[in-house]
Amino acid sequence: MAQYICEVCQYIHDEDKGGEKWENLQENWTCPLCSSPKSVFKLVEHQDSKINSVIESLTSQYLCEVCQYIYDENKEGKSWEALPDDWVCPLCSSPKSVFKKIETEIISAAKPEPGISKTVSDIIVDTMINWGIKYVFGMVGHSNLGLAEAIRKRSETGDIHFIGVRHEGAASFAASAYGKLTGKPAACLSIAGPGATNLLTGLWDAKVDRIPILALTGQIDIQFFGPGNFQEIDLSKAFESVASWSQPVLPYSNYAELVNLALKNAIQKRDVAHLIFPNHVQEIEVPEDTEVSSPEGRINPIEISPPAESLDKALEMLKNAQKPAIIVGHGARFSMDGIIQFAEKLNIPIITTFKAKGLIPDSHPLACGVLGRSGNPVSAYIMANSDLLMVLGASFSKHTGIMQQKPIIQIDFDPLILGKFHAVTIPIWGEIGTSINLMNQQVNQICVKSDCRKELAEHWEKWRQEKQRRANQDNGTGLSSAFIFESLSRLIPDNAIIAVDVGNNTYSFGQYFESASQSVIMSGYLGSIGFGYPAAIGAWAGDPDRPIIAITGDGGFGQYMGELTTAVKYKIPIKHILLNNSELGKISKEQRNENKTVWSTELHNPDFSKFAENCGALGIRVTQKTELDEMVSKVLNHKGPAMLEIISDAQLI
Repeated sequence: MAQYICEVCQYIHDEDKGGEKWENLQENWTCPLCSSPKSVFKLVEHQDSKINSVIESLTSQYLCEVCQYIYDENKEGKSWEALPDDWVCPLCSSPKSVFKKIETEIISAAKPEPGISKTVSDIIVDTMINWGIKYVFGMVGHSNLGLAEAIRKRSETGDIHFIGVRHEGAASFAASAYGKLTGKPAACLSIAGPGATNLLTGLWDAKVDRIPILALTGQIDIQFFGPGNFQEIDLSKAFESVASWSQPVLPYSNYAELVNLALKNAIQKRDVAHLIFPNHVQEIEVPEDTEVSSPEGRINPIEISPPAESLDKALEMLKNAQKPAIIVGHGARFSMDGIIQFAEKLNIPIITTFKAKGLIPDSHPLACGVLGRSGNPVSAYIMANSDLLMVLGASFSKHTGIMQQKPIIQIDFDPLILGKFHAVTIPIWGEIGTSINLMNQQVNQICVKSDCRKELAEHWEKWRQEKQRRANQDNGTGLSSAFIFESLSRLIPDNAIIAVDVGNNTYSFGQYFESASQSVIMSGYLGSIGFGYPAAIGAWAGDPDRPIIAITGDGGFGQYMGELTTAVKYKIPIKHILLNNSELGKISKEQRNENKTVWSTELHNPDFSKFAENCGALGIRVTQKTELDEMVSKVLNHKGPAMLEIISDAQLI
């Protein structure tokens, strides 16, 4: 007798288990699961141990029609008839009457056989580890238990770490932040259906900011695809627009190769990769000698050298320019040593985009600070008076406002970013670090520009006087943002990682906080509210030895308040600065600017400091200016998770 497998849904027609002989089936016969024609079936060789390990006759299995739970007499050790009449489904508590006997055969994880001790999930996780995945953020649930078990086993050996969050959106935000800090992918894990869709916002955050990330989603059993079962969502379709690469893991897949392709796409494209795990596939047993894989021979370092002709043109423009300026974006974050060296040799001032805040200390004599809506007048003045802009790793967003009428040299690793919104004078495709190193080798060909340090210092002094004026303002309804960030500028450690949210608190951070050597992480192009606190969790995973600061508003933190318990559970020492003005202040401002009535932006908040205490963290509330420095220091020096709730004025931003 023979077996034939449907290459679409993996259904097996088994002549030996009651199936009609293949040659006797009508030509218009179709697969009973997915309705595919006979032509998509292939003969299964009997010596295929993988096939034999996953086929079971399900004549002694019963399906709950409410939640799809399967009662298996062989596994439970008791026949269906022997169960008492008041027995209920262990998942949804439905009575026996809603179960039906399964008469057909389906794919299922088989019982272990001699010489078999690994599962599909073990191969997946081991290959992920070989590719450098160190952290998985997510939630364990009923449709990812096999994968979760494999992660658990390797977490006990210290080869991978799992952070169980309270909402899947926090998992993808944390994984995105991890990638923004390290340049390397982390993974986020969810169940099928709503758990998977909860990941989407954080995955979009990673995608639009060009961050590598791996999404792992559970799925219902293959045999239940189609009719609209419990938590059934077509995840391939749901993730189609966000993932550059997405594939299901099926019973006859090359498991390690799927991980190879997923992470190759995530790393090389700096994008989202996605693997879908039907529930039963996760625990399919494989031979113990099944090989895992690694990136060896699969990827090369991304060190794209720019075309020599383009580089020569850029050097010629720099020779002729009298007042060039450099604008660095987030894409230049791993190349700053070479950029600063180049700028210092030629006396070229350096402006940053908001996403690149902190890549050069504001105290550096050539630093201009942030450009754009979240920026300062120093950078705006330098750009306006320049005669050439050299833009490195920035994307020309409207928020930044790079003057497109200026002569522009743009360097980026992504050729599609070059001249994306408008033409630039010289677009250069190349890795920024590689390109700058080549330019540094030829820097002697360029004349040193007139020293702009004194001029910059004068403009910084004017701006600091204006910041002090704003810091002194007091309406009696909370602390001003300028006052808050003046204190934080002095007290936050130079080596800290700062995760920010969105809203007026973040605009004020961009304007008023003077960066030293801190790393700043934000939701850039997506600008998603709620990013700040989950991002701090991801930042800690990326570099646990540095101080971790989260700066959010009350609106942003309100979306992911539960993650404070995650920080407490895993002893993640996040120092949270929460600006509470009981309002979605940025939206109120937009309504006023458009001559609309301020409506539905007020917030009913708890005492967040007491909430922090209830979660097991340190919680402190500040309402007076005289308290601020002392309480900031107390929170920063606390050994565990801590929150400083500052009552701020929604008007003084």
